[in-house]
Amino acid sequence: MTDEPRIINVLLVEDDPGDVLMTREAFDEYLHNRLDVVTDGAEALVYLRQQDQYADAPRPDLVLLDLNLPRRDGREVLREIKDDPDLRHIPVIVLTTSQAEEDVLRSYQLHANAYVTKPVDFDGFIEAIKQIDHFFVSVVKLPGTRGA
Repeated sequence: MTDEPRIINVLLVEDDPGDVLMTREAFDEYLHNRLDVVTDGAEALVYLRQQDQYADAPRPDLVLLDLNLPRRDGREVLREIKDDPDLRHIPVIVLTTSQAEEDVLRSYQLHANAYVTKPVDFDGFIEAIKQIDHFFVSVVKLPGTRGA
């Protein structure tokens, strides 16, 4: 592990404007990583495959994925990511309000790397984002990450 913080590209797939705002605030205030946001599952797949308006988008090092999304839900997006040889190496953290055991089980069956239930209060939400960032930036080695 080096003393230099790594900068990673994070893709947030989230349709709730309040959660997007809180996540952006966490990244702006506390984290040093790049955050891109898409608001539905179909757009997420276009972004990840670097198609259309996202042809020049960076390939994310980490995806934060809500389950309940318009157009293509998070379960479908997760399945497509993990079925695609060009994308399956990207860690996907399911970040959702659902505490349903069937959602947790199904997410792991679809090869999610982690399942995090969104805290409902602002401070808890910010702390959860910071903990995810700390783990994936400081603790684990991600494939293809670049130095700062």
